[in-house]
Amino acid sequence: MFLPILGLPVLWFIYRWYKERKRVSNKGDKYVYITGCDTGFGNLLAKHLDKLGFCVIAGCYTEKGEDELKKTASDRLTTVHLDVTDSESVAKATAFIKTLVGEKYLWAVVNNAGVGLPSGPNDWMTVEDHKAMMAVNLFGVIDVTLSVLPLIKKARGRVVNVASIFGRISSFGGPYCVSKYGVEAFNDSLRLNMAHFGVKVLCIEPGFFKTGLTDVAVLQNGISKLWDRLPQDVKDDYGPNFLQNSLDMCEERINTLADRNLMKVVSSMEHAISAVHPRTRYTVGWDAKFIWLPFSYMPSFICDRFLYKSSPRPIVSVL
Repeated sequence: MFLPILGLPVLWFIYRWYKERKRVSNKGDKYVYITGCDTGFGNLLAKHLDKLGFCVIAGCYTEKGEDELKKTASDRLTTVHLDVTDSESVAKATAFIKTLVGEKYLWAVVNNAGVGLPSGPNDWMTVEDHKAMMAVNLFGVIDVTLSVLPLIKKARGRVVNVASIFGRISSFGGPYCVSKYGVEAFNDSLRLNMAHFGVKVLCIEPGFFKTGLTDVAVLQNGISKLWDRLPQDVKDDYGPNFLQNSLDMCEERINTLADRNLMKVVSSMEHAISAVHPRTRYTVGWDAKFIWLPFSYMPSFICDRFLYKSSPRPIVSVL
């Protein structure tokens, strides 16, 4: 009696696997614009798509990033200087792209650029901390997308936004999760807006991966700098051991959860760009799928209790 019911999920996964195998044709005529290509996911994606035959436009923040990428890519790959926090830089890159693609238009934009610091309890932050991260992680995504959206609409192409599983659940403080929640909202609203034009809007939601954003030393240094600038009364609220407990927790969590196989995320990005039938969301990483995503659907009192127990807590309660 239950076997047919149990077999339905199996049939669904087989059907989805078969459906998602088909890729778009004429890759050599399709231009893909990627932000944040100096290192990490963006760098790997640019090289991967170049090998597959796409015409890649790699947005790099530094000249060094541009030069090193050119050395390992074919003549199809073009680099462009891009600072996603600067609307003038975004506009210059867009003008260059319009000239480059001509009547072929732009098949896809991948909003990959992002930063992860500062990270810490919210009452350690200032509004300027939030503004600096929002400028990259959220407003940069919006600015870049809107600048090239007319070209993508004409191509009936793709917008791929790199959010995070922490755009669904906040397991730590600071502006990072806030910015990624914003990316999720922008992605969802844009997907509805663009459906009429045949443009597919996809979202990538990685968990912890071994990149510059999850470098233990960098994260610990960022936490220490935030602690050092706090007024003494706030330090007293948290107690003398809180900083060290936070540093230890940071190292333990990253070393336990961070996946070293960055190609899992790159493969999801490539599928979103090249599959005839892409998924709306790609939740990537074992921790994202089996820890954070399930908790994001749970009632808040269960989720909060788990996260509260798994985080360092102040020794002195603030009443």
